[in-house]
Amino acid sequence: MGRHSPDGRRRRLLVPAFATGLVVVLGATAWVTVSVVRSRPACENPAQVLVTASPDIAPALSLVARGLDLDCGSVEVQTREATLAAEALAMSDGSPRPQVWVPDSTLALRRAHQLGAADVPDTGASVASSPVVLAVAEAAAKGLGWPSRTLNWADVLAPDAAGVVPGMPDPARDAVGATALLGIRASVRPGPDAAAAFVAQLRRFSVNTLGGDTDLIARLPGSSDGTGAGAVTAFPASENSLLRHNVEDSTSPLVAVYSTAVPTLDYPFAELGGITPPQQQIVDKLRDAMLNGSGGDAIAKTGLRAAGGQALREHTGDARVAPAGFWTVGLPEAGDVDQLLSQWAGINLSARVQVLLDVSGSMNAQVPGTGLNRMQLTTEATAKALHLFKPTTQLRMLEFSTRLDGDKDYREILPMASVAQHLASGALDKLNQLKATADGGTGLYDSVLETYRTARREWEPGRLNLVIVVTDGRNEDPKGISRADLLTELAKLQDPRRPIRLIGVGVGPDADKAELDDLTKATGGSAFVAADPAKITEVFFGALSRIAGG
Repeated sequence: MGRHSPDGRRRRLLVPAFATGLVVVLGATAWVTVSVVRSRPACENPAQVLVTASPDIAPALSLVARGLDLDCGSVEVQTREATLAAEALAMSDGSPRPQVWVPDSTLALRRAHQLGAADVPDTGASVASSPVVLAVAEAAAKGLGWPSRTLNWADVLAPDAAGVVPGMPDPARDAVGATALLGIRASVRPGPDAAAAFVAQLRRFSVNTLGGDTDLIARLPGSSDGTGAGAVTAFPASENSLLRHNVEDSTSPLVAVYSTAVPTLDYPFAELGGITPPQQQIVDKLRDAMLNGSGGDAIAKTGLRAAGGQALREHTGDARVAPAGFWTVGLPEAGDVDQLLSQWAGINLSARVQVLLDVSGSMNAQVPGTGLNRMQLTTEATAKALHLFKPTTQLRMLEFSTRLDGDKDYREILPMASVAQHLASGALDKLNQLKATADGGTGLYDSVLETYRTARREWEPGRLNLVIVVTDGRNEDPKGISRADLLTELAKLQDPRRPIRLIGVGVGPDADKAELDDLTKATGGSAFVAADPAKITEVFFGALSRIAGG
């Protein structure tokens, strides 16, 4: 597939399979390996540089590589999705190891590090950029007022937004999906139920989570897979992929909706280990050309922006995108992204949960300004929180005080069953009827230990196995187990291969945060306290949203 130039140099270009000439058009769907071989006739032992690149940046790299003036060497550009490339760099699959890697996002470099690729740098010079947008089917966008008004993510993701069926490229394997989680979180309006609203949004997206934008585009209304209930009308995508789609398929155009809360794809130019001096000369020329030379024209031709987010060239008349310069937040710290990804994983994973509710006498205390007591506020919050779990989550609920069932400090309210079954069988009515005992104490330690033992016996793979305890005080059972002995027993029950986290939710000013911290940390869990019982719903929702986040 090569051709010989007059100076004897052989060139192979990365172009769309159906394209002709040297211009890479936006409609590219099939990419081929590129070689740019530039060896003078008298050259001996030419240096060979292999570049692995994400499919959307590879065309620009190939155009720039074609124009390099190399005395003795060659450049080969191979396309590979960023996640697959990261895995191959960490655990060799037998393919040649590249000298340069240009993934779509710095997140890919972090992923490679996490997998053990020691020679992958933390960062690389950004050679291009592409905003992560919500790609909205044009009919749905018009239903929300576009083009008369400029839409934002909150407009599209509003619960009452007509015609919007969201989808998501898998955040665990796609940088677009991972960074889009930041935009989804930012679209939630502040308020006491913000954590619950964020979880609800994630659940909406999780219903239609697919491998990537190609799969989601196939689900657009009018496509073979996008009819009826299977249709998707809004999903995160790169601006670049949206432009390519609109060129390819004018019958189902997409409108780009932007968010400054979402980091752009930054296409880092990462130089890997083991580069020889002759190879380094070629690498330097390629990098400098991308940053300072012909890279600007090549990037513009392939529907990308310059590294700084400058205006999108050659699309100034396209009403479906915003070609003006675009600036976003920087990529968060790795821990922040990991927390969001863990929360996404938790949202999509059913749980097996044991819930302990304190019904001791102090739960009868009135909460000023509410007309309700602690028990009533807690059961209201618990009833609402049931909807935070997936319908397939298995849940048992128990109440505890002192000597509720013979010598036992706890007894079952709801048997182990799916949340869907509980809601269908009147669980909310049972919660609303729950009363605190008149003079019962807080038999916390014995109740926690026995419930945790039950959870250990019933541990189930493929689920988040949890024990949640809600209490307004501290242990008040002098005849029960001591704290030291409880911690010892909890330590004996730990199994890293079969984790069960204890989550503590304190209600009111008498809740002992230090005690809950001691108990929960022994299992890798966390404690949350609503010093003002009137805010128990907010704290409970925040706790459960974090639980879902692993």
